[in-house]
Amino acid sequence: MAQRYPHRDGVRHRAAAWLSLALLSVPCVACGSDQPSAGTHTTASPVTTAPPRSTSTSLASTPSEAVPSVDPYAGLPLIDHVTWTEAVDGPRLLVFPSSAGRQTTVPSSDERAWREVLAQSADADAPGMHDQFICHWAWARLVQPTKSSWNLEPWRPAVGYQATVEARCNPGGPER
Repeated sequence: MAQRYPHRDGVRHRAAAWLSLALLSVPCVACGSDQPSAGTHTTASPVTTAPPRSTSTSLASTPSEAVPSVDPYAGLPLIDHVTWTEAVDGPRLLVFPSSAGRQTTVPSSDERAWREVLAQSADADAPGMHDQFICHWAWARLVQPTKSSWNLEPWRPAVGYQATVEARCNPGGPER
């Protein structure tokens, strides 16, 4: 069966290229504004980093070496809360990941987190929103690990996951 989300294989290898691109370019405005809309909750979650991998590990190592065999965050929420706001282009869902959501590396955590988003706001299940969320989950957590929220917009075109990543999680144009 073909994988629906190819980002799950080799994410760490592509992350270095994405991070390099992000560090060389203008600050990541494409992942959404760092400033939440007025009246939204803005508590930042502390972020910890994992110890560096051994220098003897080659880039050709198997992904299973970096994947935990047990979910250390099982039972903990990955999404703290979500808030709908109105932006110049239309509605916007601000997704606030929890500390566990920022730190987990378990492969199925992206879909578990998406289910939490839908449980908090069924309106998030709009075309293209899942791809925007998975893009933020896979990439924005690496590029901007302390960003308070991720913006998902239902008015953005549903272009598929790969094109969403190529548009830096914002197909159809940058944030305004």
